[in-house]
Amino acid sequence: MRYRTETDSIGSREVPEDAYYGIQSMRAAENFRMTGLHIHPEMIRSMADVKAAAAITNYETGSLDEEREKTILRACSEMKEGRFDSEIIVDPIQGGAGTSLNMNVNEVLANRAIELLGGIKGDYKMVHPNDHVNMSQSTNDVFPTAGKIAACRLVQRAEKELRRLQKALEGKAVEFYPVIKMGRTQLQDAVPVRLGQEFASYAAAVGRDIKRMETAAGEMQTVNLGGTAIGTGINAMPRYVQRVVYNLEQITGLKLTQSENMIDGTSNLDPFVAVSGSVKACAVTLSKIASDLRLMSSGPRTGLGEILLPGKQNGSSIMPGKVNPVIPEVVNQAAFQIFGNDVTITLAAESGQLELNAFEPVIFYNLFQAVDLLGHAAATFTDNCINGIQADEDRCRDMVENSVGRVTALCPYLGYTKAAEIAKKAVKEKRNIRELILEEELMGAEELDRVLDPYAMTEPGIPGRK
Repeated sequence: MRYRTETDSIGSREVPEDAYYGIQSMRAAENFRMTGLHIHPEMIRSMADVKAAAAITNYETGSLDEEREKTILRACSEMKEGRFDSEIIVDPIQGGAGTSLNMNVNEVLANRAIELLGGIKGDYKMVHPNDHVNMSQSTNDVFPTAGKIAACRLVQRAEKELRRLQKALEGKAVEFYPVIKMGRTQLQDAVPVRLGQEFASYAAAVGRDIKRMETAAGEMQTVNLGGTAIGTGINAMPRYVQRVVYNLEQITGLKLTQSENMIDGTSNLDPFVAVSGSVKACAVTLSKIASDLRLMSSGPRTGLGEILLPGKQNGSSIMPGKVNPVIPEVVNQAAFQIFGNDVTITLAAESGQLELNAFEPVIFYNLFQAVDLLGHAAATFTDNCINGIQADEDRCRDMVENSVGRVTALCPYLGYTKAAEIAKKAVKEKRNIRELILEEELMGAEELDRVLDPYAMTEPGIPGRK
């Protein structure tokens, strides 16, 4: 392999001759061998967008000549296409508040621009990573701005999958509306409910989560680009500060606004906590639904057995014919991971000092993972579970008819004390409450059937009375 020599403030070292990255990227890759993973592709795309907006604005202010602007913009376009993903060699978790990634991007774009101009990689007199690509910028406004853009795009993708899940749940709510079953509180028999009502409640919860995420993600559209090092805008022309977010808005298609207080926008990361919180809340909802489905499908002979989940794979290497609720299980696990992501984001956002939070890298790593996980969990939940659920209507009906939970409807007729006495006797003697009431001649058969109609119990009012 052939090498070129590059120099920075630390010293000199050899860099692979064909590499688009440079000495600062290599040092970072060596210093931060943390996860073994790569920067999220959406973060790379967003960094390219920010660099393009900066180049355009610097040209508008006369700070950057047309030739360098055009070559930097072309390099940014190629980076957005994914051409240089392998050249972004730094770890997602890194010291330096994101400087490593910023310089990795700067070096790649500079060397590609040099190549387009007919120069040799590493000849930074033609296009310099700091002086030209990073002109009027600091890692401290570039990195969080790119992180917010990436978060916006990822949340939009996750919301798309969540809307599909909501629609699937609404479809099952309609399909299962005629199916009567026992409702349970604290895992004990309560009163009858329609299976469709349960699925409608799941759909409503997911819809509420989508709205909550939309609101929180709106905070991602306020960026501190133009604030440079700490929000004061040092080394950036006033016109650059006024124009750069507008140009970024045109590039991304997002409705972006500049922070009213750029120092606040640089030092405080609570908007990321808000988004993470909304993602966590949605994960709680999905996990609750998944756990309910595992309970309702338990069996097939010795559990509740109210619903049948799609069989997706063999459930055991030793027990023939066993089929497990693997999709709800993976949704649960995705939720558990998201809960942990949120804790990390919370601690990192709280731990920044004074004018900068140095822990943005771990915030972005965890936030991007959490949003991706949520979207993937919603997708597999919809496609591999919800759409294929079937109801065991006979099983549901039998449990309603044999449950003592229906005794609640008798309270307006017999009083709470007598109804409780009937319930206890039915449990002790393992008898049907209808038999006991007729046996004790507490009500007539026709009236009793009206009162114990399980469908009437699923709507407001007193069963048996108009």
